[in-house]
Amino acid sequence: MEIALVLLVIAAAFIIKSVKVVPQQHAWVVERLGRYHSTLAPGLNFLMPFVDKVAYKHSLKEIPLDIASQVCITKDNTQLQVDGILYFQVTDAQRASYGSSNYLMAISQLAQTSLRSVIGKLELDKTFEERDLINSKVVAAVDEAAINWGVKVLRYEIKDLTPPPAILHSMQAQITAEREKRALIAASEGRRQEQINIATGEREAFIARSEGEKQAAINQAQGEAASITAVAEATAIAIERIAKAINQPGGHEAVQLKVAEKAVDAYSQVTNKANSTLIVPSNMSDVSALITSAMKMVQVGK
Repeated sequence: MEIALVLLVIAAAFIIKSVKVVPQQHAWVVERLGRYHSTLAPGLNFLMPFVDKVAYKHSLKEIPLDIASQVCITKDNTQLQVDGILYFQVTDAQRASYGSSNYLMAISQLAQTSLRSVIGKLELDKTFEERDLINSKVVAAVDEAAINWGVKVLRYEIKDLTPPPAILHSMQAQITAEREKRALIAASEGRRQEQINIATGEREAFIARSEGEKQAAINQAQGEAASITAVAEATAIAIERIAKAINQPGGHEAVQLKVAEKAVDAYSQVTNKANSTLIVPSNMSDVSALITSAMKMVQVGK
């Protein structure tokens, strides 16, 4: 009975040592008698008991690594407190096991030195504008060295850039001055545009008034011309009808009578006006002579 129990314990130990279940997105490095033998893939795997052992276990997931905050010196000799985070992934379990004794520390230190080198080539103002450039250069520098460690650097992000308090105060004062400058420029542009709009409105109003006056003058001239034409046409028609009437039987006598009436009426109106000076022919009693003269003028005009 005791022998069976011992055999059962030995069998269980053999099973535990020989059967390994690797989780998804993990890689286990197996050593045989102290030397690298294989890398176990996710799932069920079998080992040789007491000969093979799992020496290293690596996660193949993306890993965020917080890079310690450090002081960097810019190109214009300004201190800058920089804090960032690095994202990487193990791509080769064998190199990650034997390429470096501690690849996490190696990546962190290399990221810090690369960051100091990149910021040292930039001026203070550029460091705030060129974050993408800084991130890409740090990733390129770290990734080049991390190949030997079986690690792929995915990206680096600057979490915070903190200048000294004095520099920060100066930057805030500069920003305030710049905003005031933009406000003044905007106000002057507004006044300028207002004056332009007023001048444009006055010019358009003057043009509209002048166009209206011009059109009114044209309309008035056309109306007067039409009126004169109508009067002339009516006068011509009346004269033509009078001429036809004179040529009718008794027309001359009617004209003589009409002229005599007009003459008598004219003399009567002149004599009725106060302080009027009247010049008449010497033979005033002979009105027929005046009528005869008027008829001669009518015949000459005809």
